[in-house]
Amino acid sequence: MTSSDIIIIGGGPGGYVAAIRAAQLGMKVTLVEREHLGGICLNWGCIPTKALLRSSEILNLIKHADSFGITVKDFSFDLPKIVDRSRKVSAQLVGGIKHLMKKNKVEVIEGTAKLLGKGRVEVEQGGKKTEIAAKNIILATGARARVFPGLEPDGKLIWTYKEALQPNVMPKSLLVVGSGAIGIEFASFFRTLGADVTVVEVMDRILPVEDEEVSAFARKAFEKQGMKVMTGASVKKLVKGSDNVVATIEQGGNVSTLVVDRVIMAVGITGNVENVGLENTKAKVEKGHVVVNKWAESDEPGLYAIGDVAGPPWLAHKASHEGVIAVEKIAGVKGVHPLDAGNIPGCTYCSPQVASVGMTEAKAKAAGKQVKVGKFSFIGNGKAIALGEPDGFIKTVFDAKTGELLGAHMVGPEVTEMIQGYVVGRTLETTEQELMHTVFPHPTLSEAMHESVLAAFDKVIHM
Repeated sequence: MTSSDIIIIGGGPGGYVAAIRAAQLGMKVTLVEREHLGGICLNWGCIPTKALLRSSEILNLIKHADSFGITVKDFSFDLPKIVDRSRKVSAQLVGGIKHLMKKNKVEVIEGTAKLLGKGRVEVEQGGKKTEIAAKNIILATGARARVFPGLEPDGKLIWTYKEALQPNVMPKSLLVVGSGAIGIEFASFFRTLGADVTVVEVMDRILPVEDEEVSAFARKAFEKQGMKVMTGASVKKLVKGSDNVVATIEQGGNVSTLVVDRVIMAVGITGNVENVGLENTKAKVEKGHVVVNKWAESDEPGLYAIGDVAGPPWLAHKASHEGVIAVEKIAGVKGVHPLDAGNIPGCTYCSPQVASVGMTEAKAKAAGKQVKVGKFSFIGNGKAIALGEPDGFIKTVFDAKTGELLGAHMVGPEVTEMIQGYVVGRTLETTEQELMHTVFPHPTLSEAMHESVLAAFDKVIHM
């Protein structure tokens, strides 16, 4: 039996980042990955979807080229080429992870790991089993798409994100079940390519984790693009035909049917807690994830869990940060801080983009906060008008008593790149004064961030 200082199970954005940080701190690291380094994020999630969406953004610009004084004739798109580019982008980054593992002298074992308890892990490779040991083990096994009885994906007519990422046909009509980030991004991509898209959401609004005003604005924008949105609705049945699906949908007590070429199931994810040997440990599992404390420690001594398998928010950057925290805690690094979930930004790369951090206005009020709210529309921003993207707004929520930035919510052009400004502000525990005194460059979209802060305190300039 071989041994390491630390074993990491899963090579996604949580696991591989934890491995690199552990190696930097002088540990002997073994990383076990059963399928692909980079995990879902680099192979089937964050990265390849953004590559697809980039293609749809370019197509949308071409469609509106005339408004910029440019004439484009006889343009079209090649779906296989779009998909091929996406896969190449993913492959390039996965290759980069392999290089980083080698550079940092991380031992990578391709196989399936199972916890045996007391710091031992069994690894199966091609039918052969070996055992490795370490005082500390980090579980970073990620998550998979949630499946509901009767609505199971078959990979042909009913897709998960994997099939949606590499479609073998361009559907003329599409039903997207679920309006979280995954569902809305695919809905936006296929709608821009010309599909007749219907989105069904069981909650009373789309993008339900976002601020209500952002959700409402996004819905109007999507419907203006020709997307059909059904909220407070649920899919009761999917009946597959030879090359289509008949969906039975209930909304407000009314039942209707919808015939579509393809269905994308995007109703959330559940942690990969099965078949990893958790039953051989004292770790607790609740609602599909491993229960951990603020340092990512489970109830099993020396066993940590990070990323999607440790629960929401299910975001790659959350997983990476948790990995660093866990490793530094293990190494005894001074000044390690637990993760503040309120400072984790969320981004949805649809058109228009959506981004947020911290409390929504409703949650702040529900928490008993007296708030000041600022809102600034991109129609008052020179750069947005010059870009031809004046739709959207930025909303900031402050504590009326202390000036603390409680939350920021954006919908519009490139907001996924700008949200980090507010994230830094929250991390530095900034108040409205520091943000007001910050000089924002002109002309930039970021000026709308400044104006939103000013608006909360009745000092807005350009609106």
